[in-house]
Amino acid sequence: MLESMSHHPLQDSIPLLSASSTPSSNTSSSSSSSDTDESPATSFRYDFQDLKFKISSVQISCSQSYKSLAVLSGHVGSVSCLALCGEFILSASQGRDIIVWQQPDLRQFTKFGQGDGSVKALVTAGNRVFTAHQDSRIRAWKVSRSSENVFKLVDTLPTTKDYLGKFMKQSNYVQTRRHHKVLWIEHSDSISCLAVSDGLIYSGSWDKTIKVWRMSDFRCLESIKAHDDAINGLVASNGVVYSASADGKIKVWGKEAKTRTHSIKGVLEGHKDISLNSVVVADDGRLVYGGGSDGHLMGWLGDEELYSWRAICDVKAHKMAVLCMCLMGEFLCSGSADRSICVWKREINGALFKHMVIKGHEGPVKCLQASPLRVGGGFMLYSGSLDKSLRVWWVPNCSSSSSNHGADSVENAEKKWRFLS
Repeated sequence: MLESMSHHPLQDSIPLLSASSTPSSNTSSSSSSSDTDESPATSFRYDFQDLKFKISSVQISCSQSYKSLAVLSGHVGSVSCLALCGEFILSASQGRDIIVWQQPDLRQFTKFGQGDGSVKALVTAGNRVFTAHQDSRIRAWKVSRSSENVFKLVDTLPTTKDYLGKFMKQSNYVQTRRHHKVLWIEHSDSISCLAVSDGLIYSGSWDKTIKVWRMSDFRCLESIKAHDDAINGLVASNGVVYSASADGKIKVWGKEAKTRTHSIKGVLEGHKDISLNSVVVADDGRLVYGGGSDGHLMGWLGDEELYSWRAICDVKAHKMAVLCMCLMGEFLCSGSADRSICVWKREINGALFKHMVIKGHEGPVKCLQASPLRVGGGFMLYSGSLDKSLRVWWVPNCSSSSSNHGADSVENAEKKWRFLS
């Protein structure tokens, strides 16, 4: 385990955030009011030109040559969600704590969010971090290098202003269960997932609704009665929202130009009597993958208007439920309750070819986040588990099973990068 280090000022030589971002998704299963967590996340590109990683070379086949670089311990509860934020890795847990790990040394930089309830979802956008908690509220944090308190709470959603503008009018209330009403801007159950796109925040909940928030003033703009069961995963891309649910469906939502509200564009159905726990999208939103409670990965391809969809793949990926997924270029990574991570190569037609299986966690893999950083012919992958740990992996890109090819990739990485621990 790496020792934690005390809070210290940021170095000007390392950019905190940059404008370029790459979305990916980390979601997981839920059932009613259990303490299960989901989290989509947005990763940010940052400059690693002066940071070096040391990856030992082992003469084994490429399909087996992933490297475990670090095991980060410090959470008091299961790791529920991950996100990349500049040179930081953020990990959150059911133990109410959000830990900030600083690269390249992967040491603990600070903590924030303590006392706000179990963290269910985490996403970053620009210099903002949004977290969803057990109390069904979203908290907005500002990231600033000029402040000693780098992660500063700026508001809680729904905001007090939003409440005051609506609580007096009875038409603003909706009935959630017998003898119980709430404002339509409130979630009535745990928020399981978050997504951000085009200045909007989307929240999915076990109350079966999606709510849309404006990032500029945190006002709730819309509440969508989306599914017949708990929503487990959300992805937002180019004004289109994709939601995965325990009702076994992924629904595609598009924004109407005139009303500026969202309407259904497509319904993608999985196997009968399963929960879809995670969703990721590729190729401008036309290619969608869902992870199911039966261990299967399913893929669908949509037309240019996203109104017509057809199934393109269905593979038995894991022995137990798929809890999370993320995309990195031509690769799809899936994490499972069977404690393994599978890395899949996406073919031109959307089919999936198994690239490798990563093992090491002692509990179900709850969340995944891939870094856009390319290291020695591979990429960095971060995984969080119910075993309370965050693990850092190096995954090679090569698809050949040649031993020399795999060894060369690792040797090149060793020459170029030196891991600072």
